[in-house]
Amino acid sequence: MNQTYNKKQKINQLLVILIPVLVTQLGMFSMNFFDTTMSGHYSPEALAGVAIGSSLWIPVFTGLSGILLAITPIVAQLVGGKKDHEVAYNVIQGSYLALIMAIIVMIVGAFSLNPILKGMNLEREVYETAHDYLVALSFGMIPLFVYNVLRSFIDALGKTRVTMLITLLTLPINISFNYVLIYGKFGFPELGGVGAGYASAITYWLVTIISIFIIMKQKPFSEFQVFNKLYGISLRKWKEILLIGVPIGLSIFFETSIFSAVTLLMSNFDTATIASHQAALNFASFLYMIPLSISMALTIVVGFEVGAKRYKDAKEYSWIGVAMGVTLAVLCGIVLYLYREPIAGIYTSDANVLKLTAHFLIYALFFQLSDAIAAPIQGALRGYKDVNATFILSLISYWVIGLPFGYYLANSTDLGAFGYWIGLIVGLAAGAIGLSSRLIYIQRKKYSVVKGNLG
Repeated sequence: MNQTYNKKQKINQLLVILIPVLVTQLGMFSMNFFDTTMSGHYSPEALAGVAIGSSLWIPVFTGLSGILLAITPIVAQLVGGKKDHEVAYNVIQGSYLALIMAIIVMIVGAFSLNPILKGMNLEREVYETAHDYLVALSFGMIPLFVYNVLRSFIDALGKTRVTMLITLLTLPINISFNYVLIYGKFGFPELGGVGAGYASAITYWLVTIISIFIIMKQKPFSEFQVFNKLYGISLRKWKEILLIGVPIGLSIFFETSIFSAVTLLMSNFDTATIASHQAALNFASFLYMIPLSISMALTIVVGFEVGAKRYKDAKEYSWIGVAMGVTLAVLCGIVLYLYREPIAGIYTSDANVLKLTAHFLIYALFFQLSDAIAAPIQGALRGYKDVNATFILSLISYWVIGLPFGYYLANSTDLGAFGYWIGLIVGLAAGAIGLSSRLIYIQRKKYSVVKGNLG
């Protein structure tokens, strides 16, 4: 990355980093997207089973992998501050931590998965698909967690195009394995929705192996000599990573788990409602990759500028990112409203599920604007390493405001399942307002420091 001197240069540099991040996020999300859509065309039960399995897995993974995102602002600030010699040590310690986290998740899952699923009112086939899908996915957990550290390192250097190319290379592999394992093609067993879990696990291994090879062999990554030295475990460094990463992970967990909680609460509805809810939520999550990518790009550029003590530039980047997010959200909202029925048809050919999905998609429109504000601001705050307030705001917005309100509407009014979605919209809006206030406070505080130094 380079220092910028005007708004045009900042927009250009942000786009150079953002576009590959967006393509990468869409590619990574597409694995879950194709898991859902291809399972949905196998049977409604397969779609519902994968939906339940994903609802249990996604908040756990995103929350814990969010901890590992601490590597991005750490490396970005080290590079911005000309401390390149410290980068490799931080990346390796992050990789050790990722390995331990993955092992813990698998152990906990082995003891808790059956009790959780048995506590839900699921049809037998849906229960079996959800269970076996998660077991299959577990074979790829270790490489997936390690990859998050390696990707954070690559992206922190501003080389987001590299992770984009890795994702684009492996996505067709994931789709191919989905096809042969879900439907039983070319002599492979017909596994239904479970096959999607094995396909994703295989893909996670390939992504990680390719990333390691690139970091070892290609410049500028090879110049940091990440894998050239065997470092001992440093609990002190783990503590530093966790102090930054845990609030990030909790913030992401509170946000993603609210959607999963809604899906689990909706297990009392029929299979068609569960399937249509998950299909609409899956597409809304697909659109969320836009503000999420802006968020990740802002963490990189804001962290770089803060590391170089250019606080005014960091502030300008922050609000340019928010403006981008809102503009794109409006455009996506228009497309979503006009084409909601064809979009629903991507997920299912069942007439009842298709009709309900199109209805849920109308509510997804209102997710976009709040996400367009909240996600970029979260990314900017992470660039400042201001992470504690974010998870508190997420907890209050989603779990204290959004979920209770949605539960009330769903169970005490005629809105039924749609009441949960209204609750989610209210929670997201509350989060956007709180985060905006926090960013304004932080930037004023940082700017006053600069003025004091100049005086």
